[in-house]
Amino acid sequence: MSDLAITGLLVLSLFLILGSGVWIGLTLSGVAWIAMQLFSARPAGDAMAVTIWGSASSWTLTALPLFIWMGEILFRTRLSQDMFKGLAPWVQALPGRLLHTNVVGCTIFAAVSGSSAATCATIGKMTLPELTRRGYPEHMVVGTLAGASTLGLLIPPSIIMIVYGVSAEVSISQLFIAGVLPGILLAALFSGYIMVWALRHPEQVPAADVRMTFMQKLSESRSLIPVVLLIAAVLGSIYTGFATATEAAAVGVVGSLVLSAVQGSMTWGTFKDSLMGATRLYCMIALILAGAAFLTLAMGYIGLPRHLAEWIASLGLNQAQLIVALAIFYIILGCFLDGISMVVLTMGVLMPTVQAAGIDPIWFGIFIVLVVEMAQITPPVGFNLFVLQGMTGRQLPWIAKVAMPMFFLMCGAVALIYVFPGIVTWLPQQMSAR
Repeated sequence: MSDLAITGLLVLSLFLILGSGVWIGLTLSGVAWIAMQLFSARPAGDAMAVTIWGSASSWTLTALPLFIWMGEILFRTRLSQDMFKGLAPWVQALPGRLLHTNVVGCTIFAAVSGSSAATCATIGKMTLPELTRRGYPEHMVVGTLAGASTLGLLIPPSIIMIVYGVSAEVSISQLFIAGVLPGILLAALFSGYIMVWALRHPEQVPAADVRMTFMQKLSESRSLIPVVLLIAAVLGSIYTGFATATEAAAVGVVGSLVLSAVQGSMTWGTFKDSLMGATRLYCMIALILAGAAFLTLAMGYIGLPRHLAEWIASLGLNQAQLIVALAIFYIILGCFLDGISMVVLTMGVLMPTVQAAGIDPIWFGIFIVLVVEMAQITPPVGFNLFVLQGMTGRQLPWIAKVAMPMFFLMCGAVALIYVFPGIVTWLPQQMSAR
């Protein structure tokens, strides 16, 4: 059979099995088993056992459940609620006023969570009722939250960066550091959009609350101290070289447990719920990773990645054209698959092509995270859209429509990091030079 026919058969198998309701991880394993059985001489059962064991026992992957658990602890305790109280006084003077709490709150929580869904749910629980009660337009409240919550993927620690680092064999610590400046850039673009909208529609922005003195603002900001300390402990331990990503994740878990205990919001029930929530989410991700590792092996035996790389190389695309083609490819793929599946399904196939084109794998990792962020707010499988639908009761098309300006801002961010790659690479270079 030709490569095209084999690819068509495997893609058809993938969508048929997914459409029947089978879990993504098992679907990937099933497609890989079909590929090995039909198109390879190696026994499929033996290859599956070795690959899945190797994927599940990866030490690098240990950081993933720890960061997930840290996010769950913050999600279920008073630490997250204190952020709104500490942030609100500082954004009153900006055009758009309290709408900026969505962006700043998501940026801060992203630095201690790693999950866009957790960021969306946590910040949304605080800001949606509060901003709606104060008279802010619902389309701006929901739209800015949908976009800003995707920062959970970009600002370290990031679950998707760990998955990319493992799949592409790239330093996770360097990826974390590389995500800082692009994350700040994207947050600035979101806040800039809010300011422009507020200046164009001043009649839709509620009046400012009672003005506070500088000292009163500082007093309110005491609520931010625990979260800022946790961020400093996690990122500082990585940036100074004191800890690896896995060790920093352990620091984050211990820090969040201590802080929530000191605040009095850590109960046995909360501890148990956070641990079970993290376990369920990690098991889902680990199953997807294991299935994708087996599928990558199967693709290697068939030779599809090599043939695909040769085909793309034969197109004669320059670096810019390749980036545009990959961005479109991932945006379309993101309409049907979650971010983790997108990364693990494609890395084995695309990394040889990307490296042959002279693209820095660290830069490419941040590019991937940005386009996966777009997928979080594109229907029909935009995870953040589902979270917001459950929280607001609004229909999915309406939420996707109000989030669309954020999608275009992310496209702008991709263009900026391509034109100015130093936005991504400067901090990792400083880290390597130490």
